[in-house]
Amino acid sequence: MASRMNSGWYLLLSVVVLCKCAGAIGYAKYKDPSQPIIARVEDLLARMTVEEKIGQMTQIERSDATADVMKKYYIGSVLSGGGSVPAPKASPATWINMVDDLQKGAMSTRLQIPMMYGIDAVHGHNNAYGATMFPHNIGLGATRDPDLARRIGAATALEVRATGIQYTFAPCVAVCRDPRWGRCYESYSEDPKIVKAMTQIIFGLQGQPPANSTKGVPFIAGQSNVAACAKHFVGDGGTTNGIDENNTVIDYKGLVNIHMTPYFDAIAKGVSTIMVSYSSWNGMKMHANRFLVSEVLKKQLGFKGFVISDWQGIDRITSPPGANYSLSVFDGVGAGIDMVMVPENFTNFITELTSQVKGGLISMTRINDAVRRILTVKFTMGLFEYPMADPSLANHFGSKEHRELAREAVRKSLVLLKNGKSAGKPLLPLDKNAPKILVAGTHPNNLGYQCGGWTIEWQGLSGNSTIGTTILQAIKFAVSPSTEVIYQQNPDANYVKGQGFSYAIVVVGEAPYAEMNGDNLNLTIPLGGGDTIKNVCSSLKCLVILISGRPLVIEPYLPLVDAFVAAWLPGTEGQGVTDVIFGDYGFQGKLPRTWFKSVDQLPMNVGDKHYDPSFPLGFGLTTTVDENLRV
Repeated sequence: MASRMNSGWYLLLSVVVLCKCAGAIGYAKYKDPSQPIIARVEDLLARMTVEEKIGQMTQIERSDATADVMKKYYIGSVLSGGGSVPAPKASPATWINMVDDLQKGAMSTRLQIPMMYGIDAVHGHNNAYGATMFPHNIGLGATRDPDLARRIGAATALEVRATGIQYTFAPCVAVCRDPRWGRCYESYSEDPKIVKAMTQIIFGLQGQPPANSTKGVPFIAGQSNVAACAKHFVGDGGTTNGIDENNTVIDYKGLVNIHMTPYFDAIAKGVSTIMVSYSSWNGMKMHANRFLVSEVLKKQLGFKGFVISDWQGIDRITSPPGANYSLSVFDGVGAGIDMVMVPENFTNFITELTSQVKGGLISMTRINDAVRRILTVKFTMGLFEYPMADPSLANHFGSKEHRELAREAVRKSLVLLKNGKSAGKPLLPLDKNAPKILVAGTHPNNLGYQCGGWTIEWQGLSGNSTIGTTILQAIKFAVSPSTEVIYQQNPDANYVKGQGFSYAIVVVGEAPYAEMNGDNLNLTIPLGGGDTIKNVCSSLKCLVILISGRPLVIEPYLPLVDAFVAAWLPGTEGQGVTDVIFGDYGFQGKLPRTWFKSVDQLPMNVGDKHYDPSFPLGFGLTTTVDENLRV
C-alpha cells in the first residue's frame, strides 16, 4: 500500500502541477488542508461561477475527453464505459498517463478543481487486461463471508489505484428476486439480509471510518482506497419478469424491506456515491423520482455523498430515450441527481442545464446542493492534495497475493448440489491419481466464459481474453503427472464408452452477457451443454460443473450425474475449483438464491407461499478434508 512516506513526493508533484498549469495563486481556504472539509467546500463553492458548477456536475466518457475539453468545460468527472480503454492490453503506466493528462487539464482551470475518474470495477479491475478477476457477486454471496468481501474490496482498490483511477461504480447491492434478470449475477442474493452483510466490501474499497464518524458522511481512508458507489437505487432487482430496466411493482413497505435494506448499511459505512437505477417504481422512472432520491435517500436516510445517474440515465426518463431532452434534464436534476453520466453528448447537457438554471427553471439551491456534495467527496478523498496518480502502486496490479485471494474466494463460493447417486457412495473428492480422465464441455478451456460479463469488454468475451488459469489448466496442474487428461468439447456417446476413462469432468454453462443482453425467460443450459451432459454422463461416472450467473434448468440432468457443482462465474483463478473438487479443501458454499425446478415457478423466493424448489436458499453439501494430507 502507498505509505505516508510518499506524502512529501505527492505534495511536491501537486505543487509542480499547480504552478505549471495555472500559475501560483494566493491563499484560499479551500486549498488549505488544515481547514475542516465543510469550510473548504463552502469557500470554494462561493468562488464558483454557474458554468464551473455545472461542469462539476458533468461526467463524460473517456473517448470524448481531452485536456482541452476538461479545461474549457470545467468537467468534474470522466469515466470508462465497459471496454473503454486507452489501448488494447494497456499497462498500468498507459492508464496512468491517460488519467494524469486529463487531470492536468482539469487542474489548469481558474480554480484548479481536480476531476475524479470512474470505472466499473465490479469483480476486480475488470476493464484492465491482466488485473485479478474475482468471482462475480453471486459467487461471493455463496461464501457467506463478509470479511472476504472486505479483503476483495481492498485488493480491488489497490489495482484500480495502480492505474491512476480513484472511483469505482461498485458495489451493486441489488436484491435480485428473479434469475431471469440479466444482471442477477451482480446481486449477492435474493435475501436482503445477505446483501446487507456483503456491503462490508465498502470498507475494503474505501477504508473503515473512525468509530466516531457521522452516519451518512462519505469516507475514503487514503490514496490506496477508492470512492465506492452503491447501486442501483432502488428496486432494480425486482422488475416484472426480471426484465432489465423494467418496472418494479411493489408497495413502499416492500420496497424498503427488500430493496432498500442494503442502502441503510452502505450509507452507515460511509459510501461516497449512490447510482440511480434505470428501472421504475410503480410506473415512475427512478431517475425522475424526487420522493425517493431527495426526500428518502438524502433527507430521511441522511446520505451526504453525491447521487450519480447511470449511463444516459436521464435520457431514458422519456420514451424513446432523448425524446424530450429538456424535460429529462429538468426531471433528473430536479429529482436530486447531482452528477450526470451524460456521457457522450456533454455539450448538449451543459447547454440545456445552464439555460434552465439561468432561466429560473432549476434553482441555484438545487445546483449548490449537487456541487456541495461532489466537492465534499473530492475533498474527503484527498484529490486536492494528491490529484495525480502514484506509479509506485503498480506492483499491486494482478499481484500473486491478489490472485491467491481470488483463488480462496472461488473455493469458498462453490456450492455442491449432489455428491453420489446413492447414499454412502460419493464421487467427490475426485481421485488425482486416476489413470485417464475425460474433460468435456464448452467451458473448461475458456477463460472469458469463466469470467463472464463485465470482463475486458462490457459483454465479456470468449477465449483467453486476459491473464488467468482455466479450469482445464487447473485440472492438469492438480492431477498426478502420470494421469492422462483428454479434452473433448462435445464427445459423442460412442467415443465416451470405449476409451477407458476413470471418470469425466463436464464443464458447461452460459456464454458471457451483461445487462439487458442477459435477460432470459427459459434459463436452459445453452451451447449444447445439456447434450454433452447426456452423452458423457450416461456412460461414465461424471462430475458436472455449471458456470453461470444464476441457477439454470438442471432437473432433466440430475438423475444422470454423480456429482453437480454450481461454480457461478469464478473469474481468472481456475485453481480455486480444482482445490475443492480434488479434496485439498472442503466444499462450504451455500446457495445465495433459490434453485427452481421450472421457470414456470418464477419469480419464487424464500418465504413465498408457492415455494417448492429443487434446492432451497442456503442449501449446500459439505465435504471435509484431512489438513495433514493437503499438498
